[in-house]
Amino acid sequence: MANKAVEKRTGTEVDPRDEPSAEWGWHGSFPKGTQAGGWITAIALFAMLIGNHEGNTENIWLIGLGSAVVIGLLWDLRRRRTAWRR
Repeated sequence: MANKAVEKRTGTEVDPRDEPSAEWGWHGSFPKGTQAGGWITAIALFAMLIGNHEGNTENIWLIGLGSAVVIGLLWDLRRRRTAWRR
C-alpha cells in the first residue's frame, strides 16, 4: 500500500518556479540558430576590417573578438558531435 501512495517523478519534469518558461510550454535551446547567429556575428566582425581606420587598434580588437567567436563556434560543433560518445 505504501508504494502506491508514492508518486515517482520522471526526472525530466521542470518546475515552473525554477524555469519560468516551463509554464507556457517551451523549455530548450536553438542549437542551429545559435550556430547561425554566431557565424553571422563573426562574418560581421571581420567585415568591419574594411574601412577608414587610421590606427590598428580597432583591427586588433576586431580580429581578436572575431577569432574568439570562431573558436567558440568550432568548440561547440566538436562538443555536439562527440556528445554521444560520453
